Amino acid sequence: QVQLVESGGGLVQTGGSLRLSCARSGSAFSINAMGWYRQAPGKQRELVAAIGSGGRTNYADSVKGRFTISRDNTNNTVYLQMNSLKPEDTAVYYCNAGYYSSNLYYSRGYWGQGTQVTVSS
Repeated sequence: QVQLVESGGGLVQTGGSLRLSCARSGSAFSINAMGWYRQAPGKQRELVAAIGSGGRTNYADSVKGRFTISRDNTNNTVYLQMNSLKPEDTAVYYCNAGYYSSNLYYSRGYWGQGTQVTVSS
């Protein structure tokens, strides 16, 4: 089993920065990538960024150039550095464990509890 615990959310003004962390415990051989999703009220959950075991990354168009995903394999932690935040980035952010196939990220169904990010205008 895989457990994911997020931290680092909060309230920030437009243009500010936050860094989210996701600590992973447990293992599954089918997992070789990690991702961050977000879900705003009334909207579907969307993939924000993903990173593979070799360092490959993918980003949603809406966050390219502002968000950076990284991982510390020693500590089994994934980070999401969010800069130049906008009110439309307001959402609950979820850590996810998954895999890459044909350069696309897929969830394995392991989720953290979520952390709220609120960007005030």
